[in-house]
Amino acid sequence: MSVAIKDDEIDVVIGALRSDLTSFMNEWRPIFSRFHLIIVKDPNLKEELKIPEGFNLDVYKKPDIDRVVGASTSILFSGYSCRYFGYLVSRKKYIISVDDDCIPARDNKGFLVDAVAQHITNLTTPATPFLFNTLYDPFAEGADFVRGYPFSLRSGVKCALSCGLWLNLADHDAPTQALKPEQRNSRYVDAVMTVPARVLVPISGINIAFDREVVQDLQKIESP
Repeated sequence: MSVAIKDDEIDVVIGALRSDLTSFMNEWRPIFSRFHLIIVKDPNLKEELKIPEGFNLDVYKKPDIDRVVGASTSILFSGYSCRYFGYLVSRKKYIISVDDDCIPARDNKGFLVDAVAQHITNLTTPATPFLFNTLYDPFAEGADFVRGYPFSLRSGVKCALSCGLWLNLADHDAPTQALKPEQRNSRYVDAVMTVPARVLVPISGINIAFDREVVQDLQKIESP
């Protein structure tokens, strides 16, 4: 039930905390080369950005942030919060956000995982938040709704936010990271599930996508 969309309906937002993006961009080239990129340089980063050629992109720096939001407010866009400025200036329907220290994962067969395509599939496929489906994504190929799932709920609702995960460093809180500094997540899991309605869930801008219609709500959730 996913809807086909055009590449020009998507912006990929990258918050740049490192000056040399060469390796990062080349790792993502097979995926990112199709899309328009918004790169926001951390206002605290002094070095000039190094970006390889071959991408359709716009780069925003501290003077751009100061001009749009004012010098007194631009401090809110420092560090990884600089990605929020990319959300602000984008005019595309869908926004994908990836951190500059992340590279594409490979599945259990060694194939590159297209995170952008998966996010867009999620955003254009109905979500099912009102009853948990133990078969996870009922709209995936070869899947369906679990026994007892009400037919009245099977059309689902619009998906507004797609939260991806990542390998290597687990998404722990600071005390847990301090207790388990060597713990790593190396197990790739190909699964999609809807977060149930009216529950709390931690999200991260490291690997996330959303529909611009809910960008204000997202800023309320993630604002520093």
